[in-house]
Amino acid sequence: MTAPGAPSPPGPPVARFARYAGLTGAALLTVAGYLGGALPDAPLGVTPVSIWQGQGGPATLTCWLVGTVLLVGAWWSLRGGAPSARWAYVTAGLWALPLLAAPPLGSRDVYSYACQGWTYAHGVDPYAVGVAAAGCPWLETVAPIWRDTPAPYGPVFVLLAALAVELGGGLTGTVVALRVIAVAGVLLAAFCVPGLARAAGVPTRRAVWLLLACPLVGVHLVAGAHNDAVMLGLLLCGLLVAIRRPGCPAALLLAGALLGLAVTVKASAVVVVPFAVPAAVHGRYTVRALLRDGGWLAGGLLAALLVTSALSGLGFGWVGGLTHSGDSEQWTSPPTAVGLVVDYAGALVGRDPQAVPALRTVALLLLAGVLVVLWWRAWQVLRGFDDTRRAERVEVARVDAARVDAARVGWRAAGWRCTAPRWP
Repeated sequence: MTAPGAPSPPGPPVARFARYAGLTGAALLTVAGYLGGALPDAPLGVTPVSIWQGQGGPATLTCWLVGTVLLVGAWWSLRGGAPSARWAYVTAGLWALPLLAAPPLGSRDVYSYACQGWTYAHGVDPYAVGVAAAGCPWLETVAPIWRDTPAPYGPVFVLLAALAVELGGGLTGTVVALRVIAVAGVLLAAFCVPGLARAAGVPTRRAVWLLLACPLVGVHLVAGAHNDAVMLGLLLCGLLVAIRRPGCPAALLLAGALLGLAVTVKASAVVVVPFAVPAAVHGRYTVRALLRDGGWLAGGLLAALLVTSALSGLGFGWVGGLTHSGDSEQWTSPPTAVGLVVDYAGALVGRDPQAVPALRTVALLLLAGVLVVLWWRAWQVLRGFDDTRRAERVEVARVDAARVDAARVGWRAAGWRCTAPRWP
């Protein structure tokens, strides 16, 4: 059945066309990756213009553009939801199949992961030096902007990257192992989506489609083998545990530990933690309940941070490593892009504004402000549920009292006398 107000499922012809159009798009992206993608021996610093002018360049860009249009268009065409959750799972899996065999798509970050894992596996602190200074044998595959930058990731991911190096034996094997780890993160997320969708009152068929069939998941997480996949799986798992067993100390400790593991993969996961705290509250949404249940959640998170930092043998050096995550300046970051434009405009008139650091600071402050506002609004909505439930209980009690009074009047009119204890 379709929930009231939810978009109706698409017809079989539309769904079938979307499924195979997306599959064709994923296959074309894989072909483009082999023609001119981030293969280990591919030249660094290539641009669309240089790809177009190179051998097989037109075919590479054509496959990439057509594949992207087909994949994104197929996903967007069913944005109201797939015919069923099972259909969405199967289709997302079909789209992922060619991408599993693709070279790294979108970026060379997986090669950075490989070198950071190699650095740790060979007894060098990846938070103290970059992969160039560590002597990684695969340095030529790493983007130049990341060669001298210490690892900006937490100890859990550094341990996973080192495990991939040990299991892989070489660069290709390491990349394959990192992709397997990323796919495991996506599968964990896929397991958690139905429960979270039901808790939020969202049709499962739509939630599964929007998340798992999203082109970013296939290209960025699966083909790109980004560590965001592991972070996402742990985050969703932690949220699901908190929502399923709110108020249970053991469950909340586990949920906090899962959220902490996500933070020790990639620190940006910390923005989810404040929103997980209200989800852990059992009963009425009061400040006391927030502190009580949120305290168990925070305890599990801190325990995960302490244990993983100790097990890695690197302590909290990863916290210092986070300060180097902004050493590189890339236009793909909106605040950085604006700062670069301002600096370029200043250079035209003989000035050097150095706008990038200032705009990054402004962006972080805006992000913090937005998160506070969103959290406060969510908390007010939850408090409103308490008021609604209280009003419903009062209304039910009023109706019951009216029914009792009516029954008394009817009995008395019929000559009956109630000898039982007085009714409320």
